[in-house]
Amino acid sequence: MDVQSTSLESIVQQIGEAVLTTTETVEQLSGTIDALAKQVQQQGYQIFALSDAVQTIAENQDATLDRLGQLTETLQRLVAAIEDGETGS
Repeated sequence: MDVQSTSLESIVQQIGEAVLTTTETVEQLSGTIDALAKQVQQQGYQIFALSDAVQTIAENQDATLDRLGQLTETLQRLVAAIEDGETGS
C-alpha cells in the first residue's frame, strides 16, 4: 500500500504541476490576446482617420478642379476678347 500511495502522490503532484503550468500559459496567452486586441483597435482608429483624410483630399480635389474649370473658361474668354480686339482693328 505504501508503494501505491507514493505512486499516487507522485501522479497527483505531476497533475498539479501540469495544471499550474497550463494556468500560467493561459494567462500569458490572455495577456498576448489583450495586447493584440488593443493593436487591432488602434489600427482600426488609424484606418478610420486615414479614410477620413482621403475623403477630405478627394473633396478638395473636386473643388480645385471646379476652380480650374472656371479659370480655364475665364482665360478662354480673355483670349477670345483679345483676338476680337486684334481682328477688329
